[in-house]
Amino acid sequence: MFSTRSTFHSRWHGIAAGLLAAAIALGVGELISGLVRGTASPVLSVGSYVIDHTPPSVKVFAIRQFGTNDKPALIIGTTVMLALFAAGVGDLARRRRWLGFGGVALFGLVGVGAALTRPSSRLVDILPSVLGALAGMASLDWLLRARRPAAAVDASVLEGLGRRSFLLSSGGIGVAAVATGGVGRQLRKRFAVSSARAGVSLPAPASPAPPVPAGVELGVDGVASFITPNASFYRIDTTLTTPQVDPQTWRLRVHGMVNKELSFSYADLLARPLRERDITMICVSNEVGGEYTGTARWLGVPLAEILKEAGVKSSANQLVSRSVDGWTAGTPVADVMDGRDAMIVLGMNGEPLPVNHGFPARLIVPGLYGFVSATKWVTDLELTTFDAFDPYWAKRGWAKKAPIKTMARIDTPRGLTRTPAGKTVIAGTAWAVHRSVKRVEVRVDDGPWLEATLGKTPTADTWVQWKLEWDAAPGNHTITCRATDGTGALQTEARANPIPDGASGWHSIVVFKE
Repeated sequence: MFSTRSTFHSRWHGIAAGLLAAAIALGVGELISGLVRGTASPVLSVGSYVIDHTPPSVKVFAIRQFGTNDKPALIIGTTVMLALFAAGVGDLARRRRWLGFGGVALFGLVGVGAALTRPSSRLVDILPSVLGALAGMASLDWLLRARRPAAAVDASVLEGLGRRSFLLSSGGIGVAAVATGGVGRQLRKRFAVSSARAGVSLPAPASPAPPVPAGVELGVDGVASFITPNASFYRIDTTLTTPQVDPQTWRLRVHGMVNKELSFSYADLLARPLRERDITMICVSNEVGGEYTGTARWLGVPLAEILKEAGVKSSANQLVSRSVDGWTAGTPVADVMDGRDAMIVLGMNGEPLPVNHGFPARLIVPGLYGFVSATKWVTDLELTTFDAFDPYWAKRGWAKKAPIKTMARIDTPRGLTRTPAGKTVIAGTAWAVHRSVKRVEVRVDDGPWLEATLGKTPTADTWVQWKLEWDAAPGNHTITCRATDGTGALQTEARANPIPDGASGWHSIVVFKE
């Protein structure tokens, strides 16, 4: 009979074996995905499946809590859950080996199922999960292989496997897991398209952007710059890893309720007359006062011209755009064809689209939140109706139509800060994309609404800076702002969460003056 301590050691032996088996399964899966297709990684496949099936409210919570780090948070959370599962499998396997094998097989089947649900899946995509699971089973069997101790051996020796043998075996498997995973990640880099992007030379626009007038920048520290640098531009999407799309093989298909189906290569679009415009984008996940907004100088092909060439049938009222990763957005055809600068975008702030912002091509429709218009890595445009098809977010309860709401935001002073009393500049940004901002007003505590000074704007499709000088008395103060759009409509005070069509309400902060 083995002692209680021996049983304790045996349990930890099983848990360690389960964790190492999971590690080698993941490592081999990464290695095989690097050899066949970078997107076939079991971790990415399962993570993407989780993203697609997470309730919208949970996604909004994750974005609110983690911001643009929501995907790393998901990977960490998934890894923790996998570790707990693997530990349980290892503990079961020390008593019933077939239960351990069944647990590893289940892990592999989850990876296979997730891989096959991806929009661009191929049969080869199951190989990383299958071979990874087989490697996990072999490792688990090796680590748990019985080596009955001699009768004279002290009961503290690990049951079924000598301490030294286990440490050597587990060390070897651990090194193999790290090595295979690292090599796999390095191999995946060969699918990167950064060098192909660097070789793109954007032509001069046939229709340049209107000159940016003097006075767009009010010169107040702490206020977002009028043009947002590419490296600082917000990124919110559902893909766990940035799609790597080769511009040489990429094509854009236009089909559905059209008179003539069309197909364009990247070179075809670059050869067309290009339009350049300054346009502000807002993420629908942006909270009141949030920072998921930015303005860039975009270069692209007028989308309306493409649709006119295809000949949109009169009964078509929805343009469904699809990304290479299967994500879909539904845009009202009327909004594309009403004269606004809707574009198939190829360039951003004077350079080809960054890979994480949709290279080689994405869509932008001024005045609409991105979830109904701004598909990145776009590869397919289908003319249909709103009754016939629900895009990605509509299936999850979000609105089918979502014009950007009027919003004013206080950028400085920052909320909950302590600053000296006296002359203070209150400043920020405001937007009512495609309607323009006519006025911004500021109220301190329960005082009157005071009209702020507005910066200049080149078009109605951009945000605007604003400022107001304030002689602050000592004490705690509440500052509130609101905007009026170009039609004369005042920004609503009613608070609303981002679901289903964007947040609303007046932005308000508290500051402490000493």
